[in-house]
Amino acid sequence: MTTRGRARPGARTIAHGRTCPRRPPTAKTDAAAGRASSLGIERALERLSERGIRFLDLRFVDVLGTVKSITIPAQRLAHAVRNGEWFDGSSVEGFARVFESDMFLRPDLDTLTIGDPDGVLGAQVICDLLTPDGERFAGDPRGVLARALAEAAALGFDYAVATELEFFLLNTDAANGSVRPGRHDRASDVRQEIVSALDHLGITVEASHHEVAAGQYELDLALSNALKSADHLVTLKHAVKAVAQRRGLLATFMPKPIFGAAGSGMHTHQVLSGVGRESNAFYDRADQYQLSPVAKHFIAGQLAHARALCALVAPLVNSYKRFVPGFEAPVAISWAQVNRSALIRVPRAGIGDRAAIRIEFRAPDPSCNPYLAFAAMLHAGLSGIRQKLPLPPPVEENLYAFDPEALARHQLGQLPRSLAEALRDLRQDDVMRDALGVHLLERFIEAKEMEWQSYEKQVTGWELDAYLEAY
Repeated sequence: MTTRGRARPGARTIAHGRTCPRRPPTAKTDAAAGRASSLGIERALERLSERGIRFLDLRFVDVLGTVKSITIPAQRLAHAVRNGEWFDGSSVEGFARVFESDMFLRPDLDTLTIGDPDGVLGAQVICDLLTPDGERFAGDPRGVLARALAEAAALGFDYAVATELEFFLLNTDAANGSVRPGRHDRASDVRQEIVSALDHLGITVEASHHEVAAGQYELDLALSNALKSADHLVTLKHAVKAVAQRRGLLATFMPKPIFGAAGSGMHTHQVLSGVGRESNAFYDRADQYQLSPVAKHFIAGQLAHARALCALVAPLVNSYKRFVPGFEAPVAISWAQVNRSALIRVPRAGIGDRAAIRIEFRAPDPSCNPYLAFAAMLHAGLSGIRQKLPLPPPVEENLYAFDPEALARHQLGQLPRSLAEALRDLRQDDVMRDALGVHLLERFIEAKEMEWQSYEKQVTGWELDAYLEAY
């Protein structure tokens, strides 16, 4: 497959392609994507011209959350917005079959970003995926989240999230392929450079700091609409990798890269507010935990679907090596206020501080596709609201010390112990099926079952160390 334009670190570039044999998206694309005034296009072109940008990456993600891009001349942006940019969907994981492969990218001008002054990060815009008829493609993860947000809006809610994104900065030993944490002083400088680069991209980092493990860091992103937050995460992960690579380090969002060290999570704080209002639908001043009935039903919905949710928010074989006692990662399906071993936590807020009431979901890790993760989390919470599910009592005790009898006594379920377990629950969960749609759900499960089967067949270093000479 040929490429066109300039590829950048951390993204895969696919072909711009041949002339499409079908007609381009019609005017109803505007309704589907909700974008593209001529004034917006003109201003976007001015911004690119002012910065001397000659090429632009049209970005999107596949079902697994892998970033893909098509690079076009900057002056072609107006054509791409008005008519769509054709590409071959059969070349992308989980998209279309060969005989239904023609698809279009439609840039969302609200996501246009231009990188740091030295141009390492370049310019990019995130796109929606459309069929030749101008409709949203059922396999587009961004479209899945947009649909979930529309369902929330129909119930009178906006959904916003703030994420705590953890990752490692590692030195790599090219001779033997081993990795080790980067020197603290050097990695701290790189972290500051990352924050500066993200600021140029319009991504607000409220705090950045070292985490528990050597070489592990965290970026705390501001509360924002879930679609905007997911867009920012896609851009952020590319930027972090590009800046680290420039400084001779490997940035990894692998959930558990080092045995015996803390894993990397992506704790996600969630807020429902009234559509068009700043009111926090989770807040009730009179409640012991300051939680409204809406908040309690929302939490109950996420607890009820927690095992299936794990397949989407913790989607790697490696993700389940993070769900072990002792590292502030959840192991049981519970909620609490101060207990950091709980799956869902409601952090304390000041008296009367309704804006600070958030529901923290602690299962996600940074390997997830954020569009699918947020869509699934929202659907689970809304299902609890619709069904008025009762919230079980909180558990503030150390869950890591619970044996099976204690879990049973508290009526607590456990999170899946493997990706295979999580996929079985996902396949059987009707709410998650509705969240993703049949097309995308089947593609996701198919890809992940292949990943699990490949892992099962491996002979690991641990097995060789334990068995090779002993037997």
